[in-house]
Amino acid sequence: MYANTGQNLFRMSTFFQNWAEAAYTSLGFFWMALWAFILGYVISSMIQVFVTEKRMQRVMGKGKTSGVLLGAFFGFISSSCSFSALASAKSIFKKGASFVASISFLLASTNLVIELGIIISIFLGWQFVVGEYIGGVLLILISWVLIRLINPEQLISQARERLGKEKKDQGQKENSNWQDKLQNETQWARVGKKYKMEWQMVWKDVTVGFTIAGIVAAFVPDEFFRTLFINSGKAQADFTFFEILQHVIVGPVAAFLTFIGSMGNIPLAALLFSKKVSFAGVMAFIFSDLVVFPVLRINARYYGWKMSLFILFLLFTSLIGTSLLLHYGFDLFGKLPDPSLVKIQNREFFKLDYTFFLNLAFLAISAYLVYLGFFKRKDVGHSMGEMAPKSEVLEQVLKYLSFVCYLWLGVGIVLRYIIL
Repeated sequence: MYANTGQNLFRMSTFFQNWAEAAYTSLGFFWMALWAFILGYVISSMIQVFVTEKRMQRVMGKGKTSGVLLGAFFGFISSSCSFSALASAKSIFKKGASFVASISFLLASTNLVIELGIIISIFLGWQFVVGEYIGGVLLILISWVLIRLINPEQLISQARERLGKEKKDQGQKENSNWQDKLQNETQWARVGKKYKMEWQMVWKDVTVGFTIAGIVAAFVPDEFFRTLFINSGKAQADFTFFEILQHVIVGPVAAFLTFIGSMGNIPLAALLFSKKVSFAGVMAFIFSDLVVFPVLRINARYYGWKMSLFILFLLFTSLIGTSLLLHYGFDLFGKLPDPSLVKIQNREFFKLDYTFFLNLAFLAISAYLVYLGFFKRKDVGHSMGEMAPKSEVLEQVLKYLSFVCYLWLGVGIVLRYIIL
């Protein structure tokens, strides 16, 4: 009996230690990424205020090739929020942009955006940043080729007809150029309002994603990852083709089940790579933000289920091809990243280094924008761009799950610094 009691106490002690470590890791992840989040969303907010969607719609309907290139460019300077990207892609497609240009915009706005590259550089290193941007271009090119080969004219016509039944919007007024806007305090107040809205769109995904990353890092053994991703743990150059292919297929499946956006998934991607999942598998996981169930449902609401499933096939096939090309391309040049350089656990996050000073600086910028938009210039309105119709049930689940995450993190920090 005493032996059983001792074992139970040991298990409880181990659980509480892992809980404390999980909370510390989650908060440490967020502290590492805080300045990058602020920088990215400030840039995104500025672009969305100073470059109107009406201008994008006008220039993207001029030709197929130029439309694809312009779609990629405008996607690059747009928000990384998947729901905003879905709505914008639908809007420009409805206004006359070609289907391939709309897909180009959608892929670029979720894979080529500045803030995502900054977050990836912090957690995973330069190879993944290069992989993300080259991969974003490859995703667009492969999708373009597939669309030309399959030529789904009937699906495209049906989608346009479906969208044509929607009420027409009035668009945005353009009464000044962006140079004049930069010198106008009213426009900067609108940037402040848009910046706050950006955080409102992602706070639940970020909270849940970073908390899950800490929990997985502390509680899930390496054997689980070796089972889920066959033979993970090898050197990157030693994976066979079929092992890499399995990783590339399982990565999107794992992302499909998490329901977390691309920004919240980056710590999980870093965790996968630290467990020595293949470079291709991790890149496929990162690219999977547009093949999750909420996106599938939203596309079905916009275009119908047939087109939604076609887009799912298109993007899933493209990310598999892209991930394989990236892995073997980096291997050819001897530039596959080393998982041992990605340190997740037993790391000192909160110390007096460049991250500390950058966080202070960008928190000050953040505070000023919020003050300008919501206190100094209360008279300034800002119309938030169209958002894709989120699931109210899923949003409520994420909201309450976020509150549970805050409780988990709070108790975990108390355990780390006071009890244990």
